[in-house]
Amino acid sequence: QLKRQHIDPDPANDQRSLFELDVDAVLAQAARLRRQLATEVDDKDPQRSATTKRRQWRAYQDLTDQLTDVADGVVAAGLRLGGKPGKALREAYENLHIAIEHAYPGPDGEPDSSMLDGILDAGLTPTVDTDYARWKPLHWILAVPDVMERGGFDAIIGNPPFLGGQKLTGTMGANARDWFVHALADGKKGSADLVGYFFLRAMSLLIGQGNLGLVATNTIAQGDTREVGLDRMVADGFTIVRAIQSRSWPAASANLEYATVWGSLRAIPASVPRVADEVVVERISTLLEPAGRVGGTPMRLVENARTAFFGCYVLGMGFVLEFEEAATWTEADSRNAEVLFPYLNGEDLNSRPDASPSRSVIDFNDRSEIEAKDYHLPYTRVFECVKPERLKVKIAFRRDRWWQYAARAPKLRKAIAGLDEVLVIALVSKTVMAMRVSTKQVFSHKLGVFATDSFSDQAVLSSSLHQTWAIKYGSTMRSDVNYSPSDVFSTFPRPELNERLAEVGRTLDTDRREIMLRRDLGLTKLYNLVNYPGIADSADADVARMREIHVELDQAVMDAYGWGGVPLEHGFHTYRQMLRWTVSPTARVEILDLLLEENHRRAATQGDAPPPVDTDDEVDEE
Repeated sequence: QLKRQHIDPDPANDQRSLFELDVDAVLAQAARLRRQLATEVDDKDPQRSATTKRRQWRAYQDLTDQLTDVADGVVAAGLRLGGKPGKALREAYENLHIAIEHAYPGPDGEPDSSMLDGILDAGLTPTVDTDYARWKPLHWILAVPDVMERGGFDAIIGNPPFLGGQKLTGTMGANARDWFVHALADGKKGSADLVGYFFLRAMSLLIGQGNLGLVATNTIAQGDTREVGLDRMVADGFTIVRAIQSRSWPAASANLEYATVWGSLRAIPASVPRVADEVVVERISTLLEPAGRVGGTPMRLVENARTAFFGCYVLGMGFVLEFEEAATWTEADSRNAEVLFPYLNGEDLNSRPDASPSRSVIDFNDRSEIEAKDYHLPYTRVFECVKPERLKVKIAFRRDRWWQYAARAPKLRKAIAGLDEVLVIALVSKTVMAMRVSTKQVFSHKLGVFATDSFSDQAVLSSSLHQTWAIKYGSTMRSDVNYSPSDVFSTFPRPELNERLAEVGRTLDTDRREIMLRRDLGLTKLYNLVNYPGIADSADADVARMREIHVELDQAVMDAYGWGGVPLEHGFHTYRQMLRWTVSPTARVEILDLLLEENHRRAATQGDAPPPVDTDDEVDEE
């Protein structure tokens, strides 16, 4: 990178240069100075005295000054463009090449650093508000040349910082996030947390047989963060030898779940035991649990396209109002009913016995501001209560179109336009259970919406098979499951639908709805009873009925796949620290293997068809 003045050291990026510094010689001398600095201070020895070491440190800094400028330029030129390959990036590095020649023209030239300074300012100045006036890149080859000249570190241990994938853009800038994607993850996109990129960087700094031991949030083994980090690392030869999948941080002041990963780039013999959550196992998967007999990760299936969506991201409580106020607005002007709707969110879905909304919401959809002004009372409310807050957000179109939702979910609206009912699921919940609701409302971004009114689909989405798939391939938020349509539903190989599934799905919907209304129980409270071992079937007929329906439902779904011979052995079982009424651990492992096998089979028949993009953009909550 230093020699070619390019982030990609491919020989194709080599450029003829008038920059005369001998990079190899400077790095060799820097390594020698570093080794001298590393020796113990001894003021009795002139070669190791504190004075000598201060002089050596200044010499080291002076020696690497020019290369630091070059290295900063390599980062700055690419960072401004997010490292995205293409013509613009090529031109940026060509300009850097010229700038370095002007700044360091050799003994006969007149130095002019203005062009290089401009590149550094443009590339290293954060594009969002931060605590830094300029990013300060750490160049490992200059910071520890004595380590890097031997190929890297023997071992790295640490606890990388946490920043959620949806917050990277707003906190560090879109260009920084894109830089991580292209410079570290080889172009692999996804809403990965920052810790995933730290894992990739740490592995890249190891010597050929180096070892790694890192503490991280438990998202390292979940969803996009796993796909970007651990999946890529294992594919590149990293072996996980020990892991803790998820535990509570041992301090009352921190409400979070952590994971730990130990692994190596060495070829680890199969005879060496692996330990997952203190249990000796044959292999550990990138989910940080014992690997099943079927390897690999699930692929997105074209057949699931245009079915599962995120709801609308309103972004502004000024849009939300009580039903009573909405009624008075409609009485004042009947046209206001065109932009006032019930507003269903995850809390209402899970807590209210009829899964109904508790409030209304203003929805101008894609109307222009001029059109929105036709609805005087709703427009005035949004103008007064939403606009001031929206003008502070970092994303331009959310500021400029403040009267519209931050994410309007146009694909969702189109997909459900012809339906009276759909299935919805709270994206964060303990139940992982789809409910049937009316389409005549606005769905919150905390809901996943399935564009189907099929009772057969309801049976499948309410089964232990789908629930277990969601727990394994989704993520967690404390003790809840974080359901991601892009990671869970898009990869889930649904069975052929049939009348038996429709019948049991209808029974579940009808009987459950009656129990919830009669006993004034929301979905979460009902399943808390179902999943509680302290309630025997003989003690509560409604709980017994719900368990009976789910046993029948799971068997119907297994039969639809042709897997009816697998004993399900329902009971109270714990998976990922969640106790629930479900299939046995043995059945769970076999079901997950069968589903993954089926996913791979179907993915193979897709050929080169691109993965479906059908969920509307995942909400960036900046």
